[in-house]
Amino acid sequence: MKTLVRDILVTLAIAAVLFFALRATVQSFDIEGPSMQPSFYGGQRVLVNKLVYKFHEPQTGDVIIFHSPRTEQGDLIKRVIGLPGESVEIRDGRVYIHKEDGQVWPLDEPYVNEPARNDYKGSQIPENSYFVLGDNRNQSDDSRYGWVVPRQNIIGKAWLTTWPPSAWGVAANYPFPNKASGAP
Repeated sequence: MKTLVRDILVTLAIAAVLFFALRATVQSFDIEGPSMQPSFYGGQRVLVNKLVYKFHEPQTGDVIIFHSPRTEQGDLIKRVIGLPGESVEIRDGRVYIHKEDGQVWPLDEPYVNEPARNDYKGSQIPENSYFVLGDNRNQSDDSRYGWVVPRQNIIGKAWLTTWPPSAWGVAANYPFPNKASGAP
């Protein structure tokens, strides 16, 4: 009898440790609205890797889930476009990253079906903040409207699409090369 009780307690302890470890590292997020189409659609569910940014900072191309800087919006999903110290420009539908050293990166964005209709020229992104855009550029409330994402608001990186079953797979993160090109 003592062995049975001990085995049950050990099993419960292991289950509790696994439960809390999973809660600390992975979270489910339900996508609402069209702002990330065609990469993600309303009604999809993704798993969020909450641990990844403990080891490195978000990178251009990462799809992140974050607490909106506007409290009424709740949690959002967007793609990181600009990093701290950079500035973002959209000209003729193409996105350019202006580095602190004066170099300019034109971004190759295979995940965008329809480029932004309006031009945009942003100021330097503050320290510990990120400029984000929705993949559906013409139907997204994003950093073009005067807000950036503070580092502390980032929950994690989109990792796996889990719902619906037909969309199951690795999330559409696009790392960009770490080299700049000359201004166009």
